[in-house]
Amino acid sequence: MDIEERLQDVKGKIAKAEKYARRPAGSATLVAVSKTFDADAIRPVIAAGQRVFGENRVQESQGKWLELKAETADIELHLIGPLQSNKAADAIALFDVIETVDREKIARALAEEMGKQGKAPKLYVQVNTGLEPQKAGIAPKETAAFVEFCRKDLGLSIEGLMCIPPAEENPGPHFALLAKLAKECGLEKLSIGMSGDFETAVEFGATSVRVGSAIFGAR
Repeated sequence: MDIEERLQDVKGKIAKAEKYARRPAGSATLVAVSKTFDADAIRPVIAAGQRVFGENRVQESQGKWLELKAETADIELHLIGPLQSNKAADAIALFDVIETVDREKIARALAEEMGKQGKAPKLYVQVNTGLEPQKAGIAPKETAAFVEFCRKDLGLSIEGLMCIPPAEENPGPHFALLAKLAKECGLEKLSIGMSGDFETAVEFGATSVRVGSAIFGAR
């Protein structure tokens, strides 16, 4: 399959998973993860109608998305990789959604930059559901307090939660835990699921799934 066919195949699988889970059609948004791919590889996916994309690194994204967003006005760009506080200004300037708010220092930096730039990208808190030391994200038991801190102390509007389950584990319990935490925090958005498990994620209530290799091919 070419890249357009792979895109349609993924969209079809999302639609089937929505139907199986008795969810409304279109309730799970596809975030096409274009990290490591250049602008020329991304343009055919935009031409095929995809408008929501995810990137891991701020600097890499600037090299292609400033141009691509200028070409296509209705792109929604998500930051789905770890954010360093010294990149907060660039992230606020470029991204429409930042999914990896995971500590007080980052939350403060984002709040300061949002005030300076007069921009308010949507924000998600990343939760480390597997408590993996090498992985970013706040501990599950600290999530509610952190969301409250972002809201009350910093005036940030948190849209939802995001997680990346351990690669070797069944993702279902991790998705269920994140859904439970989101409900406790009064949040409706769940960014869960990648190329290997996005259909499962839809069944667990994903409002967005982050799919890269199933669309763009191996990196």
